[in-house]
Amino acid sequence: MLVLSRQRDETIVIGDNVEITVVDIKGDKVRIGITAPRAVQVHRKEVYDSIKRENAEASRVQIDDLDGADSNLRRTRPNLRDHGGQP
Repeated sequence: MLVLSRQRDETIVIGDNVEITVVDIKGDKVRIGITAPRAVQVHRKEVYDSIKRENAEASRVQIDDLDGADSNLRRTRPNLRDHGGQP
């Protein structure tokens, strides 16, 4: 981990296109401003961890989920064959 000291209105540059500026310091709170391209996602760590956790949970598919989806599909499209799914 790189540790830098910065004062208010001083900036850190990451790569060619991300800037982090110390906007304000009050007591033990530091406000920072981040300038980055729209393609670069910027999140607080706890939000990022929550997004990762939710994505991991959403990607877990249970056999019961697939069976239910298959049953629903066959009920709405009864002419689907067992092989290939073409009517």
